[in-house]
Amino acid sequence: MTTPEQRAPDGGAGPLRGIRVIDASTILAGPLCAQLLGDFGADVVKIEHPVAGDGMRGHGESKDGVPLWWKEISRNKRTVGLSLSDPDGAALFRRLAGTADILVENFRPGTLERWGLGPDVLHGINPGLVIVRITGFGQSGPYASRAGFGTLAEAMSGFAHLTGEADGPPTLPAFGLADTICGIAASSAATMALYHRDRDPLRRGQVVDMSLIEPIMAAVGPSPTVYDQLGIVSRRHGNRSTNNAPRNTYRTRDGHWVAVSTSAQRIAERVMELIGHQEVVGEEWFATGAGRAEHADLLDDLVGGWIAERTREGVIAEFTAAGAAVAPVYDARDLVEDPHIRDTGMLTTVEDDDFGPLLMHNVMWRMSGTPGRIRFTGRHLGADTDEVLTGELGVSDEELTDLRQRRVVF
Repeated sequence: MTTPEQRAPDGGAGPLRGIRVIDASTILAGPLCAQLLGDFGADVVKIEHPVAGDGMRGHGESKDGVPLWWKEISRNKRTVGLSLSDPDGAALFRRLAGTADILVENFRPGTLERWGLGPDVLHGINPGLVIVRITGFGQSGPYASRAGFGTLAEAMSGFAHLTGEADGPPTLPAFGLADTICGIAASSAATMALYHRDRDPLRRGQVVDMSLIEPIMAAVGPSPTVYDQLGIVSRRHGNRSTNNAPRNTYRTRDGHWVAVSTSAQRIAERVMELIGHQEVVGEEWFATGAGRAEHADLLDDLVGGWIAERTREGVIAEFTAAGAAVAPVYDARDLVEDPHIRDTGMLTTVEDDDFGPLLMHNVMWRMSGTPGRIRFTGRHLGADTDEVLTGELGVSDEELTDLRQRRVVF
């Protein structure tokens, strides 16, 4: 491996400064994992097919033909167009892997091995490399070779089964939920493996086997344990909860929606006191979340009726003053205009080569000593190929020209 001083671009003061990450993944979970690592200082080299690029470039809305999601998911990443299936491209990749600390990939099991880029080969070159392998169902087992996408994980994890109205069909999210949860989990796994490597006297890396389905299974909750011990299969309840009530979305007088949560007993009491129904608090069943959930129809009628007579602004003001828990149901415009979101920097404006000032999500958490930052937005395909291959790996100009003519690189 190269030393931090030998590596190109400054990662800033983030905790991962001096760490090199190769992002050889596509679409969402892997790229998000690498984005998070880059946000906190890692030098991320994004590998894309020299002709097709990453399919993520075609996801979401575009402006003037330039994909907007790409600007965020590939920020803080240098882009290299390189064909891994070509023997010469694979040879270059092996050289690049020799300089890296973390590799993130999401090819089907066996694909890297077929190209001569399996963990055994890469660890022979760079024993300290952490290899994060993201697939739909993991590297082994009956489903390992199946195509794996977030939608399938959302279906098989139990999420879709529990989402939607009681008398309606299973409901899938309208966004990449499983991929996003997996990407965040993968970034945690990568840093754990890196921490272990740096404590190991032999500085050995390892393989992280990350499936799309397991992180979202954890998010869905302990339903397998409940079934194992009680034989109960949970069912859909719409916006209601089996653990507490009132818990729902309610429409305000001015046509907006708000969400109310009463996970804590005292919060439930405050809600009923606020809406003028203290008598309910004295009922024996009101003393537990489960008891309140059994009377959700009554509580929803009382809370919903009170909210329907007031504006969203009025509801939030009265709930806040009473110390009760409420939140508006936001769309993108609401998020952009919300004073708390902007004041705390959850959204931030960065300079972009194509659009100038560009609003996007900020780094996902704040660190007082080693904060992350957005150094640059997602770049065009192959924007950094020459810098990485010639400037850092020593590929000659003549060799690079030949590789480019043969479409091994871009």
